[in-house]
Formats: sequence, structure tokens, C-alpha cells
Amino acid sequence: MSTPGPATIVHRMVSESAEPGSLRAALRVADGPVNLLGYDTAARPLAPGGKARTLKHLQDGGEQLSRLQEMLYANGSSGDQRRVLLVLQGMDTSGKDGVISHVIGLVGPAGVSIKAFKKPTPEEAAHHFLWRIRRALPPPGIIGVFNRSHYEDVVITRVHDWIDEDAAAERIEEINTFERELARQGTLLVKCFLHVSYAEQRARLLARLDDPTKIWKFNTGDIEERAYWSDYQSAYAHAIARTTNDTAPWYIVPADSKWYRNWAIGQLLLETLSDLDLDYPAADFDVEEARRRLRPPY
Repeated sequence: MSTPGPATIVHRMVSESAEPGSLRAALRVADGPVNLLGYDTAARPLAPGGKARTLKHLQDGGEQLSRLQEMLYANGSSGDQRRVLLVLQGMDTSGKDGVISHVIGLVGPAGVSIKAFKKPTPEEAAHHFLWRIRRALPPPGIIGVFNRSHYEDVVITRVHDWIDEDAAAERIEEINTFERELARQGTLLVKCFLHVSYAEQRARLLARLDDPTKIWKFNTGDIEERAYWSDYQSAYAHAIARTTNDTAPWYIVPADSKWYRNWAIGQLLLETLSDLDLDYPAADFDVEEARRRLRPPY
């Protein structure tokens, strides 16, 4: 991989042929090679308006999202094997934590499982790279959220030459097999790449340094990693192109606008959950008998 300089962003809409009304169609990665330079990090496909209107739309949709999540949880408690796994990937400062706070925070905590993947522990490193991922999968009825994921093992590992290209190709095939297995077991995967620009990342890192309440989030290692920007873009593009499919599609979410990014992830989840045609499970007992037993003198 080559030594990068600042990326030159080529602006265009993520999808000019998006199905009207469907953000999944607008943001879904098409089959074939992926060049992240061709995706506009500042685009706002299908946004309901400007910042204020879009944020209101997110908040208004939160009630529906919460209800759908409750139905999913209720059905899971009744034996339904379906669950959702939201995978969040992106460069540092792209907003993975922000999505968890502003979008996942809209739904009930009982039906959500959140896992952040960092550098593998010695125990994790001693196992197959998917070992720690399998241990963190959501059970039926739960919306699982991965802040980083198994894709770190085919991105940062390639950027820093910790694995060779043959090993990377083998891991990608293992990921595809793994995700097909998840789908067969009832998992709906929503894989989102939060696409932020080189310039916007710099602005967000500087903002952390300028805010005493955010300095704790700053890592000097992020400065060194910026030198590998082009390599990261190439590695992500490679992984996305080879693992997007009908079973586990990738969505490239423009992330320069935090408010659009949050709305987009919320909308993707809404569309995904709505497709499940959920309802509350019927009682498996005699409701009238239960009412009778609760009336006086009981």
C-alpha cells in the first residue's frame, strides 16, 4: 500500500437511482468495485429537510423505533429467533459513539446489546479472529450494536501489514460464510460505513483539543494513523466490495453532517424493522381466566 497524503474527495450523490422513499436503496453499496473517493461525505440523500427538520424527524421516529424494538423483544421472549445486528465501522471521529448515543438511545435498553471492539486482549488474540465476535452476538429479540467489529481484522491488519494478502482473502471468505450463517439463524445485518472526510476528521480532532471536556477522548495515536488515510480508504473499499450482498448489505452513510448521519442510521433501522411485519405475540394462556382470578376476593 502507498504512503498517503490528504484525500481529494470527489463529490457525487451516493446513488442517483435510489428507490423513492427508501434510504436503504439510496445508501446501499452496489455490486462491483468500490471507490470511496466517489462517495460524497457531505451528501444528505433523502433527508427530510435541513438540520432542525431532520432532527425532529429523528425524534419523532424514535417512538416508532422504540415500539418496533419492543415488539422484536416480545417475540424473542416467545421463541422467535429473529434479531438485528447493526455494525458500525468508520475512521476515528466518524461518529460511532454518537450514533449509539443519539439513535440507539431512543429505544428501550432492555432490548439492546452494545459491544465495542478494541485491540484484542491476549485471550482473544489466542483464538480465531471470529471467536470474540461470536461471544458478543445478540440473542433473539435483541438489537445488537457493534462499535467496530470483525472488519477490523481485514482493515487495520492490512493497512499495517500484520497479515498478508492471502490471509486477508481467507478471512474475507470466512466473514462471508459467518454472515450467511447468522442470516440462517435469524439475524438481520445492517452494516454501515460512516464515511467522513479527511478535512472533517481534522476539524473534529482539533475540536477535542479545544474543549476541556473532550480532551480525554483525544488519542495522539490518531495523528499517526492519519498518515495511513489512503491505505485505510483502500482497505475499507476492498472489504466492503467483497462482503456486500443480499444477505448482509453494506450502506455507506455520509458522516460529515452529524445530524444527517444520526437520522440516516435511525432510518435504516426503521426500514429494516418495518420489513419484519412485527406485532405483539398472542397470549398463550386463558386471558379471561386470568382476569377472573385477579378479581376480588383474590
